[in-house]
Amino acid sequence: MNILENINTEKRNPRSLNLDSMSIAEAVSLMIDEEYGVIEALKEQHRNITEVILATSYSLRNGGRIIYIGAGTSGRLGILDAVECPPTFSVDYNTIVGLIAGGEKAFIQAQEGAEDAANFGKEDLQSINLTAKDIVIGIAASGRTPYVIGALEYANSIGATTVAISCTKQAKISKYAKYSIEAVPGPEVLTGSTRLKAGTTQKLILNMISTLSMVSVGKVYQNLMVDVKPTNQKLIERSKNIICEVTGVDYTTAEKFYLKANKSVKVAIVMILNNCDYEKALAILKNNNNFIKS
Repeated sequence: MNILENINTEKRNPRSLNLDSMSIAEAVSLMIDEEYGVIEALKEQHRNITEVILATSYSLRNGGRIIYIGAGTSGRLGILDAVECPPTFSVDYNTIVGLIAGGEKAFIQAQEGAEDAANFGKEDLQSINLTAKDIVIGIAASGRTPYVIGALEYANSIGATTVAISCTKQAKISKYAKYSIEAVPGPEVLTGSTRLKAGTTQKLILNMISTLSMVSVGKVYQNLMVDVKPTNQKLIERSKNIICEVTGVDYTTAEKFYLKANKSVKVAIVMILNNCDYEKALAILKNNNNFIKS
């Protein structure tokens, strides 16, 4: 039985049949043109993406976590998105979690066969003490990865919300999830190499999920990352500039309040806008569910 026969990601791209004989310039033009299929695939899935973000936002607001789980490129993309959230939004590393078949070592070196064991997906979720409050997002470009299916089955069994993200229609993993996103950007220039358009598609979906989920819990004011964690010089300067931008104070004043606020951009802004001290600003934010109110 050919298990890949009807999977979109395994189809040949008629535009790249002569890839091996194209000039570099021709191949670059082709690969650029092929990326337009990514945006069209995302537009077609607008409603499904929106539903997923509403679900992830609900989970975060109610004490749950977002758990990405996948194999190969799909797993690496989940980890990539997850690890960027703590510095950007000052959440802890347990709020958005990325899991990959084969464990952390698989991020930099392929662990052959790890994706074929459904029980590994279940075990990885058990290792992080998955609860019914969490939302598990299974990512598999081909839509059939056993590791992801095993994870979704386990998540369903304990009452966690489940999501399937794939790049093929009628994906097998969609049958195991409450919500599904089947964004199909078309056959790859290099047949079956889903690190290309499929990977780009998945990355953009994860960008939207994490960013807009953080907006929903007050981590963003206007379009500014007011909960940024100042872990390096660039982010320290960005923090002060955000304070200036929101409040209209000069750089020196922003720096003074930044320090008074224990290096919290959000607290500094509330202190300035409400002409109050640190403790009062914390109380105001708590009363507003950690949102800055204009």
